[in-house]
Amino acid sequence: MSDDAIEVTQKTVPATDGLELAATIARPARASASEASGAERGPVVVLVTSAMGVKRSYYEKYARFLAESGFVAVTFDYRGIGGSRPKTLRGFDATMQDWAEKDIAGVIDWIHAELKPRRFLVVGHSAGGQLIGLTPNNDRIHAMITVGAQSGYWGLWTGSRKIFMWSLWHAIMPGATRAFSYFPAKKLGLPSEDLPGGVARQWAHWGRNPHYIVDEDGRPIRKDFVSFKAPIKSYSFSDDRDAPRAAVESLVGCYESAPKEMTHKTPKDVGVDAIGHFGFFRDRFRGSLWPEAVAWLRAHADA
Repeated sequence: MSDDAIEVTQKTVPATDGLELAATIARPARASASEASGAERGPVVVLVTSAMGVKRSYYEKYARFLAESGFVAVTFDYRGIGGSRPKTLRGFDATMQDWAEKDIAGVIDWIHAELKPRRFLVVGHSAGGQLIGLTPNNDRIHAMITVGAQSGYWGLWTGSRKIFMWSLWHAIMPGATRAFSYFPAKKLGLPSEDLPGGVARQWAHWGRNPHYIVDEDGRPIRKDFVSFKAPIKSYSFSDDRDAPRAAVESLVGCYESAPKEMTHKTPKDVGVDAIGHFGFFRDRFRGSLWPEAVAWLRAHADA
């Protein structure tokens, strides 16, 4: 499908508390015309929920591929990230629960009010797959793919990476956040945008606990995980240092009421040298991982 057959629009979408979030909608151009005329039922919408500190622009090519495949794809930036970042993160109030309960929930509300989907699907990358389990209106989701979505508990890693994760949650992230009042990921050379202080503190608190997503007293938060009943296809990758298989399986297990399909890939499976934590969304997988995932989404779009 040529570029002129894809329509891409930039939007601001309200979180549930009214904060404006930067969003992008990619759709087949023919879908816009048919929706305007009312000639067809509503579209099948796929919401991509981003990994920790990753701007929505990272998912642009994948969103375009979804549009080429007939879906309406929505990407957005959490508060404090990318186009939803204020001039300074110093003193900016946000937590990971805000990202789920206010940001993702608000985008879901907007999608249903404005796009009126006949089916609504999610692709959650890393933290994006975690946060759906904290989103109070996740019952509106018909199916979800998770990509490297994992528990962040340090004990699920092995070797030197286990030592790094312990250090990240117990020392690096709390210390740097205390010093700067936000987490300066870029200064530390980490593959993330800088994080609001409340996000970093809550993430580190979770990562220190075997249950991972917990309240301030260390009790598991599972209400919206358990109530989620839509099918899940969960990807893990053998060379993903940020989401080892055990951590992915631990997180997906929190969605205890959902039918689950675990898909573990090695680079050799798709004829490449590396996939890692971020590779799935790179254009080089247009002929392998992307069509496989789209076929699964399409099957659940027609369910």
